[in-house]
Amino acid sequence: MTKLLPISAWLEEDRPREKLLLKGKAQLSNIELLAILIGSGSTSLSAVDLCSKILDYVNNDLVQLGKLSVKDLTRFNGVGPAKAISIVAALELGRRRQAEHHPKVMAIQSSKDVYHLMLAEMSDLITEEFWVVYLNHRNKIIGRERISLGGLTATIVDVRILFKSALERLATSIILVHNHPSGTLRPSRADQQLTAKIKEAGVFLDIQLLDHLIVSDAGYYSFADEGGL
Repeated sequence: MTKLLPISAWLEEDRPREKLLLKGKAQLSNIELLAILIGSGSTSLSAVDLCSKILDYVNNDLVQLGKLSVKDLTRFNGVGPAKAISIVAALELGRRRQAEHHPKVMAIQSSKDVYHLMLAEMSDLITEEFWVVYLNHRNKIIGRERISLGGLTATIVDVRILFKSALERLATSIILVHNHPSGTLRPSRADQQLTAKIKEAGVFLDIQLLDHLIVSDAGYYSFADEGGL
């Protein structure tokens, strides 16, 4: 198979769509699956060759591909808004499917439960977000809320708003969750100071801080598991 040939000139069993029908979806490479999504390439590249360039750009990492915006994708010659939207929509469906794969967590028993609960909300983010999970006296989830949106490296948290929401829900405990888009799981000095501040405020209101998780594509860091509380 010569890359200079258009896909229509390939052997039928080598064309992505026909290959999927004949051999099943598992037999297609990431490049071929992406090529089906965009349908066609450019005047100089087939859909497969164009998708190969896109995946090369993200080092063949589908997690990084999921972080590309429509604007990012349209920078590739041959990818217009319609094709870019198809890619973004397909990857978002994949993210949601992954989230639904985990059973719905109703009560928190470990930091892993929190991570699975928040994974869908916090994967593929390029800016920091700060969430609070509200629990009752049996550690059952009574709500969760994003209370702050930030930039690439930080987000500002108003402790008064955080505890106002906790009091309105009659929560007896809370768990903090925020992401590090950089991928590092090491808490910053600001993370440590904020955790201590919220824990101290919770003592006066009789609302216990159970944990603070930092999440990234690499996994998560738990203040409770690491003795940081």
